[in-house]
Amino acid sequence: MSRQVFLYDQPERFVAGTVGLPGRRTFFLQASAGSRVTSVALEKTQVAALAERMDELLDEVVRRSGGSASVPAMAPTEISDSAPLDTPVEEEFRVGTMALAWDGEEQRMVVEAQALVELDAETDEDLAEAEERLLQDEENGPSMLRVRLTGAQARAFAKRALDVVNAGRPPCPLCSLPLDPEGHVCPRQNGYRRGA
Repeated sequence: MSRQVFLYDQPERFVAGTVGLPGRRTFFLQASAGSRVTSVALEKTQVAALAERMDELLDEVVRRSGGSASVPAMAPTEISDSAPLDTPVEEEFRVGTMALAWDGEEQRMVVEAQALVELDAETDEDLAEAEERLLQDEENGPSMLRVRLTGAQARAFAKRALDVVNAGRPPCPLCSLPLDPEGHVCPRQNGYRRGA
């Protein structure tokens, strides 16, 4: 199957969101421009890591430019987006690897999310070699979502993504594990069930 690259250069919308109830949520990245919408599924930890790393990279861009880069210190409220994902949410692929970069010439954050690919290999060296060949294969490599954002769009994405991650089940005050509506077996209470 040939590689699909979903490219969005300064999309109208790029957000992280979920489908489902807390504890059973599926996380998505969704980019849209006009009538075109692309949704890719990923893990909660991937969303959190992407948002945190994006903020760190933006802070580094500001630091290295001496404050002259077109990157706001915080997410601008005028472009904040709290609307739900555009429906229907149709998963193009499940994300395996992600990459971030700052294009200093264009003053844009570049986000790449590549499809999860399973490779068969006998040794770690074989696996590394197979991964490298696959990533270099422009024609048959894994599908990819590539989004280019302004500094303000990137800050707004990171803030919303962290809000979405933190909007799940509340943590247990004793062990910090998520509380389930049906109850919680807390390891700090020697296995006794606590009410939610």
